[in-house]
Amino acid sequence: MKKLTKSAKEVAGRHNLTVRVKTSKFKKKSSNQWLARQLNDPYVAEAQRQGYRSRAAFKLIQLDEKFKFLGKGKTIVDLGCAPGGWTQVAVARNKGSGQVVGIDILETKHIDGAVLICQDFTAPEAPQMLKDLLKGEPDIVMSDMAANTTGHQQTDHLRTIGLVEMAYDFAKEVLASGGIFIAKVFQGGAEGSLLADAKKNFTKVVHFKPDASRKASPETYLVALGYKRERITDD
Repeated sequence: MKKLTKSAKEVAGRHNLTVRVKTSKFKKKSSNQWLARQLNDPYVAEAQRQGYRSRAAFKLIQLDEKFKFLGKGKTIVDLGCAPGGWTQVAVARNKGSGQVVGIDILETKHIDGAVLICQDFTAPEAPQMLKDLLKGEPDIVMSDMAANTTGHQQTDHLRTIGLVEMAYDFAKEVLASGGIFIAKVFQGGAEGSLLADAKKNFTKVVHFKPDASRKASPETYLVALGYKRERITDD
C-alpha cells in the first residue's frame, strides 16, 4: 500500500462522511456525479476550511512534502496559476520574502505577496513579460497547465505535452543553477525526448503522483531537481 504523505493523513483523518446527492429529472447524470464527487472529496472540503482557492493546493503541498523544494526566500514562477491555489502555497512558504510571479489565460484574483498577470503563456510575448517581472533567476518554475480537453485522448495528450515542452524550454532559459522544474503531465508521463533532455540538464528527474490527485485521473507530475545551468564566462 502506498504510504500517505503527512497532509494526506491529516485530510483523511478529518473527513470520513459520505454525502448522498438526490437525483433530479432536471439534472444530467454527469452533473449529479460531479456534484457527488465534489461533496465527498475531502480535499475540496479541506481547501475550503483552510482558505485555499482549489483542492490543487494540496498537490503542491504533497509534492513539497516529498521533495522539499519550497521555503523562505524562493523566487518562483507559477505557470497556469488560476485560480491561485499553488500561488497561495508558494507565498505562504516564502514567509514574507522572495518573489512569486504567476501567469494564466484566466483572470486570477489578487493574492498578497504575488504578482499575477492575465496572459496566454503560449503567446509569443508572454515569456518576456515574465522575465521583465522577475527580480532575479527563479529557483522554481512550476506548471499546473493542461490543455482544454476535446474528448479525443490522443489529441488532448499532444496538446498538453506541447504546453509542458513550452514550460520546460522557458525553465531552461531562466532557472538558476540548482533550480527545480515541476510540470503536470498525463498518461505515461513526459515524452521520451523531453525526458531524455531533462535527465541531461537536471541531476534528478522523476514522476510523482500526489495523494491529492484523484485515482481515476491520468495526471502525474514531472519533477526535475538540480538544474545544471551552463554559464558563459569571458575569456
